[in-house]
Amino acid sequence: MSPEIFLRSLLKHEPAPAYLFIGPDAFERDRCRRALMDRRLSPDERGDGFTRLDLEETTMAAVLDDARSFSLFAPHRLIWAASAEAVLPRGRAVADDDSSVQELAAYMGDPSPGVTLVFDCQRFDFEGDDKAKLERVQKYYSAIPDHVEFRRYTVESGRRVAQDLAKQAGLQIAPAELGMLVEALAGDAARIANEIEKLSLYAGTRRVTADDIALLVPDAQETTIFALVAALGRGDRRHSLDALDTLLREGEYLPLALTFLATQFRLALVAQEAGLRGAQQIQTWFTRQGVRVWRDRAEQISQTVGAFPAGKLKLAVERISDADRALRDARPDDRVVMEELVFSLTA
Repeated sequence: MSPEIFLRSLLKHEPAPAYLFIGPDAFERDRCRRALMDRRLSPDERGDGFTRLDLEETTMAAVLDDARSFSLFAPHRLIWAASAEAVLPRGRAVADDDSSVQELAAYMGDPSPGVTLVFDCQRFDFEGDDKAKLERVQKYYSAIPDHVEFRRYTVESGRRVAQDLAKQAGLQIAPAELGMLVEALAGDAARIANEIEKLSLYAGTRRVTADDIALLVPDAQETTIFALVAALGRGDRRHSLDALDTLLREGEYLPLALTFLATQFRLALVAQEAGLRGAQQIQTWFTRQGVRVWRDRAEQISQTVGAFPAGKLKLAVERISDADRALRDARPDDRVVMEELVFSLTA
């Protein structure tokens, strides 16, 4: 089930005897953990009623023995067993006759009243090489009917979360800067929540700028690249070189940064030659061409089109192509190549 279905079920029903939490997303997991804690334990029960275990350090048998033991001080209990994947047999498939599988099935046939077990697996994703590993975890815990899946947020869904969190925090941030934040954090909702809190404390009542994001947000190199694009568009050599210097200090691989710049300028050139005006037209047009452009990227393309006259935008694409060839030469000095690009576009 999804986190939303899990949260709705808690409003209508008592918690189940056990759950399997699977998937990498920390934001929704924390919401569900807090909701389950509130539903299962009263404030007076939380001291004695909550137990956290780690299956890297203990056994399934020990977890189930703990669940069967009653407490005089806590009639309701919540037992959180982290590293749920650690109990899987190594080097072979999960079998129904594995002793720990049978122990879990036996417990689920007669669970302790007032006790909820959560087996938590954050290690594996639902895609790629992790998919088969996650399926092994699900098979092992098949005696538990309630599996809650915590899938990664996409950049688009992360933006919706960011909008809600920014509103709750009273953060003054424009759509373009919010998009930069979401993209810089790859849509990771937990990190978005943390960085919005930091930005709210830092900026106070004033509007958040791209410089604020570049200063406070780890791994926000893409934000710096957008700052470089904006400075180039203004013909602002000093700020362009400052942005380039920031990329170097943050360890950005300059050929990758140049690839990002090339994509941004080429999309902007196409939009300019097609006579597109505004982010909505850009997003709709590219989508019809089969090119996925989300709203924030469309706004960034629109800003680049607005910053560069037609001739200068075409020249920028040509100079970026020249810089790309220069970076592929034998033993190039990447910084010198990029600085020459900045000088040629701000002459």
